[in-house]
Amino acid sequence: MSKLEDMTRARKEAHAKLLAAKSRVYQAFLEMERAAFSDGALPKRYKELIAVGISVSIDCESCMQWHIEQAAAAGAARAEVLEAVEVGIEMAGGPGTVSARFALEVMDCVFPQ
Repeated sequence: MSKLEDMTRARKEAHAKLLAAKSRVYQAFLEMERAAFSDGALPKRYKELIAVGISVSIDCESCMQWHIEQAAAAGAARAEVLEAVEVGIEMAGGPGTVSARFALEVMDCVFPQ
């Protein structure tokens, strides 16, 4: 199983456990996530691209995977995701180039060439 598949499985398992535990905090987080990423003045696609850049700058691999996949599902093109990754690199400086390596791997899976 690939690293991305492992991450997806682990995310789904944790999600199911938190739902089963009736975590009020997790429920509130999911509601906040729905509100934050719903179409508004900015469409969902743009919000996901913003999250991609932030994910690179904070070096959150699970976040990069999730938000690249969500950006693609919302209609983002590979070139748009790459530019969001590049913004994350700029915001994080040198460490962002290290984070971007993982984002590029995810992009290759989501946007096969």
